Amino acid sequence: MAEAATVKGRATRARIVEGAAEVLRERGVGFTTLDDIRARTGTSKSQLFHYFPAGKDELLLAVARFEADRVLADQQPHLGRLDSWESWRQWRDVVVERYERQGDHCPLGSLFLQVGRDRPGARAIVTELMRQWQWQLARGMRALQTNGLVSPALDVDREAAALLAGIQGGVTIMMSTGDSTHLKAALDTGIGHLRAAAPAAVRPMAPEEARS
Repeated sequence: MAEAATVKGRATRARIVEGAAEVLRERGVGFTTLDDIRARTGTSKSQLFHYFPAGKDELLLAVARFEADRVLADQQPHLGRLDSWESWRQWRDVVVERYERQGDHCPLGSLFLQVGRDRPGARAIVTELMRQWQWQLARGMRALQTNGLVSPALDVDREAAALLAGIQGGVTIMMSTGDSTHLKAALDTGIGHLRAAAPAAVRPMAPEEARS
């Protein structure tokens, strides 16, 4: 019975967080109240504070973690199987499509502005997101090495860090300008650098060569 109650409690908490994320995306952090979230999720005030005793800030941190998880989930299944040049191309297109769809509004960034980016909880969420993302990219590069598509001498951890930094820079510029050109350039340059590290015998043709 206790285990069932725990499972039910987790499900209820997850439902509140997901519902809160929907409201915050629609209305923005500054215009969303706890009453809005309670109405969307069908949650009483006592129930909401049962799961989030510290109130709105605690709930916002939980939503921030949910949104951070979505960043990686939206890139699947491609991010989890970067073992060929085609899979890298598909992943690249998914990343561009995701951020073009998101536009100039970043739910994660808005949440951190509200709760404070320097709060230990907020910093931990960002740190973990970037760690996982970089690890997934490095794993994909190691898969290329295993398949003989990239030199075994390639420093995959450094390459993954550089590619992630390029993506974040491109996203930041896109949010300021509404133009995804820089994001596309960062992705294409990073993947192009990997292609250049392929052994000559298996080096794929560049897109412009393939079209000729």
